[in-house]
Amino acid sequence: MTAHAVRTGVWFIGARGSVATTATAGCAAIAAGLHPATGMVTETPPFADSGLPPLTSLIFGGHDTIDCPLPKRAEALAAGEVLPYGLPSAVRAELGAADREIRPGGPLPGDTRSDEELITAFAADLDDFARRHALARTVVINVASTEPAPGDGATRLPASSLYAAAALRAGCSYVNFTPSTGLRSPALRDAVDSCGLPHAGRDGKTGQTLLRSVLAPMFVQRALPVRAWSGTNLLGGGDGAALADPAAAAAKNAGKERVLADTLGSAPEGEVHIDDVPAMGDWKTAWDHIAFDGFLGSRMILQTIWQGCDSALAAPLVLDLARLMARAHETGLTGARPELGFYFKDPDGGPAALSEQYAVLVAFAGRLRAAL
Repeated sequence: MTAHAVRTGVWFIGARGSVATTATAGCAAIAAGLHPATGMVTETPPFADSGLPPLTSLIFGGHDTIDCPLPKRAEALAAGEVLPYGLPSAVRAELGAADREIRPGGPLPGDTRSDEELITAFAADLDDFARRHALARTVVINVASTEPAPGDGATRLPASSLYAAAALRAGCSYVNFTPSTGLRSPALRDAVDSCGLPHAGRDGKTGQTLLRSVLAPMFVQRALPVRAWSGTNLLGGGDGAALADPAAAAAKNAGKERVLADTLGSAPEGEVHIDDVPAMGDWKTAWDHIAFDGFLGSRMILQTIWQGCDSALAAPLVLDLARLMARAHETGLTGARPELGFYFKDPDGGPAALSEQYAVLVAFAGRLRAAL
């Protein structure tokens, strides 16, 4: 069977959200030659001939707790200028096909099923998806809204961990693009250790933290002590609403702060604030204020402003991860994949500096190429 004949499943947790919708529509647009693959690292020369599944071979599905059809969600994103004008109509058939593969998630309010019953049901959805489409393998990717970290003494698994456990049970590789717990629940440790599947995460690095991971090494390499590093995020949409919950915001900010601590050697003074501004829709503005010392104690300031759309930043990375993880699974790699730390705020090992992470990722592409 040729590589082009092999089908690979991409199963999104949060399949009707902005990131998943943008990724699904974007994959269809690129595959049809309607738009270039801007932002997709796996479409650059270092990743050529690595055996990655073609975009035309990806089959999309997922779980979600909302019922807005993907074509309608895409139209809303186009109205907000997240997707290009006319794109939802151009890829309506592909969006409709993906929408028919979305299954109810959970637990919803009033759901009386146990954790085991939910995991079994989610895994059955994955098995059915793979069987009906004759998939060689499926990558499960969590792109749902951030959930609060479980409290001490919690007796139930958080939703992200239920989906992650189902992925392992169905024999699927797993990517956590969110700050949510996922596979890192202590209750799943034995299942993770024995699954024999590749996995990667956590918390995709798309905007403010991406810039922090580039700037922080500069201060270290130029011997410029950072005295304080503060930041503010203004955003709307589903993420803004979810992160209005202080517990969810704390889970999100932990990754932003970790990048600085890992690179600078300790966490500088300052905090990150997240403000929900519904009028901004799916767009965001991130501002950073960095106070540092120069020669002879001169006090200096660097300020940055990042304005963009999170789902448009995240979607190409999600497609990259689907392809890389599918190829890793195909070659028999197992366990946490630190080579993919380039994509995450809180990766499974590896260096913290983006330039070093990129070098590791390119070397990984060479390893995948050599396995052909």
